Amino acid sequence: MTTTDASAPARVYRDYAHPLWRRLLFTREAAIVVLLVLVYAVAAASVRNFAAPITITYLLLDVAAILFIALPMTLVIITGEIDLSVASIVGLSSVTLGTLHQAGLPIEAAGTVAILVGVVAGAINGFFITVVGLPSLAVTIGTLALFRGLAVGLLGTTAVTDFTEFWTDLAKSKIPGTPIPSVMIVFVVLAIAFAVLLHFTPFGRGIFAIGLSSEAARFSGVKVEQTKFILFVLSGAVSALAGIYYTLRFGSARGDNATGLELSVIAAVLLGGVSIFGGRGNILGVIAGVLLIGILGSALRLANVTSDVINIITGALLVASVVSTSVLAWVHRKRIGAGIKKGPPAPAQD
Repeated sequence: MTTTDASAPARVYRDYAHPLWRRLLFTREAAIVVLLVLVYAVAAASVRNFAAPITITYLLLDVAAILFIALPMTLVIITGEIDLSVASIVGLSSVTLGTLHQAGLPIEAAGTVAILVGVVAGAINGFFITVVGLPSLAVTIGTLALFRGLAVGLLGTTAVTDFTEFWTDLAKSKIPGTPIPSVMIVFVVLAIAFAVLLHFTPFGRGIFAIGLSSEAARFSGVKVEQTKFILFVLSGAVSALAGIYYTLRFGSARGDNATGLELSVIAAVLLGGVSIFGGRGNILGVIAGVLLIGILGSALRLANVTSDVINIITGALLVASVVSTSVLAWVHRKRIGAGIKKGPPAPAQD
């Protein structure tokens, strides 16, 4: 799915001539963070019990799986690709965990196998995209149905619920003295790892280069196919980890777990400033995008808004995040065009 976004504004020297504080604050990601703070403040002031510690706990528990999956999805979309199979990998890993545990395997061993299943699923996606050369959109739509079908086929309409109480309680536990779930510790570790990988390593610079132009990246020495393959494997592994959390949190392994979750993940990633055309984005903006969607959904549910309306709002945010990129690019081109027509300043007269 790698494309070169003809409408994306090219970065020139003057984009970096401004002070660092301006380049950090006057960005789309910073705008999302500010919007997140404003929405939370409004929700806390207008929705009863929204700022209560128990609400914060359940809000973070609800978005934890999305936060996990959004990390590798960010890197995948920056390369110009997409992975629509993540939610079905969550379901497949959930079924794997439940089936193996029901067969007598300890949770630790069953979870390890479930993550390996996610790695294999990601490798299948990566193989068809990087070796066979098929578009990621088509491949992951196909594997979405394949992995979901395998998950439902293994358990049918039944569910495995006899999980050890220690693990189900751990998945819902909080950091002592705070309303923050313990699972956020795992997320913070992963977020730091992905942020360092994306923003502070040659591998991460290669990801951005691929998104801007895969051909130019290839001639620059970036191993394009290998990089994409690694990212899809990471996406599968982290999705499987999210599936384990999802299963233990709800105490139920089902083939239809997390159905439709991929839409929330993609909406949050794009809302967080990642360009659907590739080549742009950062981890902080994505985390803010996930939390923004989570806060909106939580506040609306507390205000007795139906799930259909919440889905409409999420869809509208997704469309707006995509359209805004093109609008900003159009404004940027107009400004550049106006500068060219105006011409250089006339030489000073003695």
